[in-house]
Amino acid sequence: MSEPLFRGVLPALVTPFRNGEVDEDAFVALVERQIAGGVHGLVPVGTTGEASTLNHDEHRRVMELCVSTARGRVPVIPGTGSNSTAEAIELTRYAKAIGADAALVVTPYYNRPSQEGLYAHYKAINDAVQLPVLVYNVPGRTSVDISNDVVYRLSKLPNIVGIKDASGDIVRASFQRLHCGDDWVMLSGDDPLALGYMAHGGHGCISVTCNVAPDLCAQFHNDALSGDWAGALQLQDRLVRLHKALFTDASPSPTKFALAHLGLCGEETRLPIVPCSEAARTEVLAAMRDAGLVD
Repeated sequence: MSEPLFRGVLPALVTPFRNGEVDEDAFVALVERQIAGGVHGLVPVGTTGEASTLNHDEHRRVMELCVSTARGRVPVIPGTGSNSTAEAIELTRYAKAIGADAALVVTPYYNRPSQEGLYAHYKAINDAVQLPVLVYNVPGRTSVDISNDVVYRLSKLPNIVGIKDASGDIVRASFQRLHCGDDWVMLSGDDPLALGYMAHGGHGCISVTCNVAPDLCAQFHNDALSGDWAGALQLQDRLVRLHKALFTDASPSPTKFALAHLGLCGEETRLPIVPCSEAARTEVLAAMRDAGLVD
């Protein structure tokens, strides 16, 4: 039986800002903290990384900085998706050129392509760039939901190797496991659902909470992957309030608040995302206390 290319917990890294610019020193320190915490990979410039408000030069720079900081210690899978197929190909080519291990490509947003259009989009990327690609299905943000039938077809293409599933339907993992083969990578896109998703055969999670608690998230995934479901459930109970608290306001503002409270980076976001509300701050701090991260 073959093993998937990627597994475990991979933080969906925030992009720290200072005075409107990318705070490169803080980003490097965050990457080092994640690796020290035992994570299994890194995902820069995704939704949590505020890729939608980075300009192209910043997007490329953050990708490059993540790869150069990681130095091959863990895989780096940057976000390279776009609602333009040509732009997604361009970003994916850049990811390959700088030595990224794979690319995370979100389903095209806003233009709402048909299922056949989704297949054609990913096939074009597959044909243009020799780099492993993970499909990112997040219908709550993109207004398009890639069907299992299209996923099955995509799994036959040599460079489409797996999926980040943030659809909320964990049963999809069972069907994909049955139809896409043993080496099809299945990563949850929702921290609270990762336990159930992995019980259905998933291999891990691209995690927001891992930004705040990398060691606990890494241990949770190690327990689940080794079949220690009792240990995983204990950590799930410790972290579940934090999983939810980090979405009590527009992401990633609660996550940046938590990181700022830990002294790791500033709270600064880019419009239209604003710093989180007082109610969200109260809940985040309570959740961090429940997780044992603060007194």
